[in-house]
Amino acid sequence: MKFLKLIALSALCAPLLAFAVDGVAILKKLDRNLEPESYESYRKLINIEPNGNKKEFVLFSVKKGKDQTASVFLQPASDKGRSTLRQGDNMWMYLPSVGKPMRITSLQSITGGVFNNADIMRLDYAQEYDVASVDEADKTYTLHLKAKTAEVAYDKLTMTVDKQLILPVAIEAYASSGMLLKTLHFKDIKDFGAGIKRPAMIETDSPLYKGYKSVMLYSGLKKRDFSDEVFTQGFMPRLEELRK
Repeated sequence: MKFLKLIALSALCAPLLAFAVDGVAILKKLDRNLEPESYESYRKLINIEPNGNKKEFVLFSVKKGKDQTASVFLQPASDKGRSTLRQGDNMWMYLPSVGKPMRITSLQSITGGVFNNADIMRLDYAQEYDVASVDEADKTYTLHLKAKTAEVAYDKLTMTVDKQLILPVAIEAYASSGMLLKTLHFKDIKDFGAGIKRPAMIETDSPLYKGYKSVMLYSGLKKRDFSDEVFTQGFMPRLEELRK
């Protein structure tokens, strides 16, 4: 009798399991909806102070695969030629005045705003985070993500995802202590062509920097293949050649 009850219970649970939300699949699809695996783009980063003062940077960025990305500063003139490289958890910055790459960390900021290096030199989310759980509402999923290693900038992310577009609406980033470090807001869905439709603006604010805000604007995002040489320290002084 107990055996029959067990079979009946299994039969009832099977449909529920079959339709369970696959958070890993959602996260991987979100990564590809945000960016092709290999691409180039232009970005403007704007740091806004409480008094309204602004500082702007323009970067040309390239990415290959899930864990290689590089950028070169085009503006302001004082930063022109400065470049960055990320290979997995390893990050470097090249200064023309120094003439060699220097190690940097994910929690530093090459632009001095609310965005840190992990935000600016972002890898695929699925590369750095495991999906701990998923909540489902009428129009959104909420993914609760846990860092795979201690090298990741944020210990946990709470990601609100548009269910129809499979794109992020907002991401709350937390320290291992549970403290909210910042919130990223994804806005202005834009069609970049070739099937790329994603937010063209990311705004971030932080309770640690009250009154400060940073904005990242995307343009010219398109698929492009690169050789592995592009993502080496030796190529960092030559990154701007890729624009020609």
